[in-house]
Amino acid sequence: MMVSFTLNGSPATGRVERPVSLLDFLRDELEVTGSKSACEQGECGSCSVILDGVVVCSCLVMAADVEGSSVTTVEGLESEETLNAVQRAMHETGAVQCGFCTPGIVVAATDLFSHNPSPTTVEIKEALAGNICRCTGYGAIIRAFETLAEESA
Repeated sequence: MMVSFTLNGSPATGRVERPVSLLDFLRDELEVTGSKSACEQGECGSCSVILDGVVVCSCLVMAADVEGSSVTTVEGLESEETLNAVQRAMHETGAVQCGFCTPGIVVAATDLFSHNPSPTTVEIKEALAGNICRCTGYGAIIRAFETLAEESA
């Protein structure tokens, strides 16, 4: 079956020949590889995307179910090859280690800041609750977003 949807603001179509997750469809069929495959059980957040305005784990969504939908991956968050505010805050504060969790964290935080430009620390932590980082202990990540929230206030 052919699946047509909007991917990062542009029309996308791909063939789904068997039951496959949106994550695998993005990575293997469409070669959009920013979302990472880690737990494949919706526990780690490394595969997070924005599906019709909601942050979801793409490993838990069937590719066939995105017909007519809008999907934004980490690749769709920068504009004209410029980092968005969340990416810039992480870069400037050294909040990136191995980078495996980074795409999901960037997606979740970008969604948060798009709805709430000055979130509290508690709101930042709640928004990132579905993302597991094994390298940083979250301190640098939280500080990056607290700084960004302060700049937006």
